[in-house]
Amino acid sequence: MSENLLKKYGQPFVYRVINPFIDLLVKWKVRPNTITTLGLLINTAATVVFIWGAEFGQRNDHSFVGWAGAVILFGGLFDMVDGRLARVGKMASLFGALYDSVLDRYSEMIMFLGICWYLVAHSYFLSSLFAFIALIGSVMVSYTRARAEALGANADVGFMQRPERVILIGVSALTCGIFSAQVGGDVKITIDWLPFPLFETITIFTFPIFVMAILTNITALRRLLFVKKELEQKNT
Repeated sequence: MSENLLKKYGQPFVYRVINPFIDLLVKWKVRPNTITTLGLLINTAATVVFIWGAEFGQRNDHSFVGWAGAVILFGGLFDMVDGRLARVGKMASLFGALYDSVLDRYSEMIMFLGICWYLVAHSYFLSSLFAFIALIGSVMVSYTRARAEALGANADVGFMQRPERVILIGVSALTCGIFSAQVGGDVKITIDWLPFPLFETITIFTFPIFVMAILTNITALRRLLFVKKELEQKNT
């Protein structure tokens, strides 16, 4: 099974949906860097929602998580719009590619700041630790690819690239908010010998983060080994 099913099938579908909007942006002469900046501001807004929920929300009220998830998904569209706009509008540039990469990293780190803040504020300490590990893995997935490409190697392998991470975080947060509103924010399943609940409402959001913490770091290490092999073959 291809590891890039999202890129192979999901990306063309999204492009068909957003192409009319892209054409409109080209007509209005909107620059790709403007869209990239808006994406950063939208992700910052998601972090503000998380922090607001951390400071003023109740532990069993996950509506802030849901709204933050919706904002994250909306901001994720801008990640696709800026690159597509640059290509369609023939406005691609080396600085634009750098600007996009740098702001993507800022967007992701700012998003995880909000997630960790929310989880710590509501005493989900173990989940906040995994969120921080997921942040480390997310940054390293991007860094290993960028560093490999600078060395003339290809490291586009593995799961949990940025689109997958945005979708996983956004969908799980949105689903958690909806579940909390429709079923309840204090749903809990416990087992006597476990020191923590087997399931509670926030698990809908935090378990995918746990999965991301594992897969992102596996992907970063896999890319490292993949590039090592590729560079050794070039030097022989």
